[in-house]
Amino acid sequence: MKICIINGPNLNLLGKREVDIYGDESFDNYLQTVQQKYPNMDISYFQSNIEGELINEIQRVGFTVDGIIFNPGGYTHTSVAIGDAIAAITTPVIEVHISNIFSREEFRKISHVSGKAKGVISGLGLKGYELALESFIK
Repeated sequence: MKICIINGPNLNLLGKREVDIYGDESFDNYLQTVQQKYPNMDISYFQSNIEGELINEIQRVGFTVDGIIFNPGGYTHTSVAIGDAIAAITTPVIEVHISNIFSREEFRKISHVSGKAKGVISGLGLKGYELALESFIK
């Protein structure tokens, strides 16, 4: 099974930024742990701070992999174009957020991705990525 994890803006700073919200583990360390735990899975990873690059990656893998785990970061709340890209592909997408976006600022309660995603996991920290992976396995 092929799964692509796509992370949006500022998620390259996990482990360094706002550790009280996002934790102190880098995503690279977490990804190594997940890949070791699921050695039979083909898990690829892409991160960008640039909206168009995220759209390009969604379109690139969106017809070839079995699932996409996507944390759009701040673009969740602003990017109609990313939502449109998800609607245009055939691969199912699970939207993941490390923090509980519904308990934060009012503007974070709006998602242009959720309505196009197969499901949403929010507020469970990095564990949300693994739960999304498990949902594709089952």
